Amino acid sequence: MDFLILLTGIAGLWLGTELTVGGALAIARRHHLSEFFVGLVILSIGSDLPELAVAISAGFKGLMGNDVSGVVVGTSIGSVVAQIGFVLGVAGLLHLLTLPRVFVVKHGTVLLGATALLFLVAFDGTVSRTEGLILVTLYILYVVTLMNGENVPDEKPDPLAGGDWRSWLLLLAGLAMVTISSEVTVRSVVNIAYSFEISEALIAVLVIGLGTSLPELSISISAVLKKKAQMSVGNIIGSNILDTLLPIGLAATISQVTFEKQLLFFDLPFIFVLTMLVLGFFYTRRGVSKTEAWVILGFYFTYVAVKLLQF
Repeated sequence: MDFLILLTGIAGLWLGTELTVGGALAIARRHHLSEFFVGLVILSIGSDLPELAVAISAGFKGLMGNDVSGVVVGTSIGSVVAQIGFVLGVAGLLHLLTLPRVFVVKHGTVLLGATALLFLVAFDGTVSRTEGLILVTLYILYVVTLMNGENVPDEKPDPLAGGDWRSWLLLLAGLAMVTISSEVTVRSVVNIAYSFEISEALIAVLVIGLGTSLPELSISISAVLKKKAQMSVGNIIGSNILDTLLPIGLAATISQVTFEKQLLFFDLPFIFVLTMLVLGFFYTRRGVSKTEAWVILGFYFTYVAVKLLQF
């Protein structure tokens, strides 16, 4: 029964995110916001609402004396691995993915730096409120820096963009669904972990991490099919930077987060190595073609197999 509730919660997270992003995009077009702003702020943050909702819910549970740190940490790490391993791999099978070297260096450095920073702040086994605030602040500075450095061309208003009261209703309904679904998801994971006497983090990494990456998978496949491969890759890298810094940072700001040694000394180094591999493909080769995509997927499924052996 708990597994069914878990699947229902993940489905609710995905559907709520779709409603939220759809409403937000309509409002953005209505008010003539730039495509850059929509992609960076609405799509990137919007598609990561499940991870953020789970993190905030877990943080408040920690305030009430229920430590569910494994859920928030596992969800964040699982999402990062799923996005750069599974989502990017699938997108690479559908279409050649390329990026300018300047983009690879600039944003790849930030992604690797965020992973290293998370390792450092969690090295003692916990992420304090102060450390959580540092993670959140650095993400905000990253977004502000990007927005200030972007030259956005003027765009003509779209009279068919929508964005009236129905779009606001859609946005609010999506946010409500994400909030409720995150509570259901966290509770079901805790119950399953207690029933089978396994780590909450393990379930979060394998199940919730992949489940909450469905919005990124949907956006990436849609972008690739529309021959906008760079948008697909940009969404994945941007989402991974967010997932590395913001969910754990927000949860820790509310209540101290504990970090399992397995996640610290296996999962984070694995993410760092896989990220280096992917960035290397983009920098030294012509991009991620089907061959590179299969290599990336091979790393992802090897990771899943290793995690399953922990049961």
